[in-house]
Amino acid sequence: MLDLTQTDDALIFDIVREVLVQEFEVDGGRVTRESHIFQELELDSLDAIDLIVALEKRLGVKVDEEEAKAFRRVEDVCRFIAKVRDANPGRRP
Repeated sequence: MLDLTQTDDALIFDIVREVLVQEFEVDGGRVTRESHIFQELELDSLDAIDLIVALEKRLGVKVDEEEAKAFRRVEDVCRFIAKVRDANPGRRP
């Protein structure tokens, strides 16, 4: 599991992109911070749940279901992870 306290914003994006590529066979070249998860990357609601589970396992964070409902773009996911990181600066997952 990754030490979230040692990640910067660029690494968070790289991890999210990697999960999208590995778990959902999304073309990594199509994944930008602005990519819409459902419309552009063509994930459905079940994929979104799987994305959350994969990120929880990879990063050792708990994603609140209500907050996850607001995820529309890759940037939303990255910001959430950064928020968790910043709220727990001394925590090692």
